[in-house]
Amino acid sequence: MDGHGAQQHLLFVWKPSGYELVEEDGEAPSVGSSVEVEGKQLRVTKLGPSPLPGDRRVCAYLAG
Repeated sequence: MDGHGAQQHLLFVWKPSGYELVEEDGEAPSVGSSVEVEGKQLRVTKLGPSPLPGDRRVCAYLAG
């Protein structure tokens, strides 16, 4: 797969060990929606720009 036209977003996931950035395919989830990460349901608290320099993807910030 060449990835042209494929939309991606990032998930900013809180874990007891610290935060982790996870790449996901498709559109970012909306604020207030639930996302399953590693078997846990997390809620999207906000959407923002990727914290990575030069990355134009949307980042969804999640909380337990």
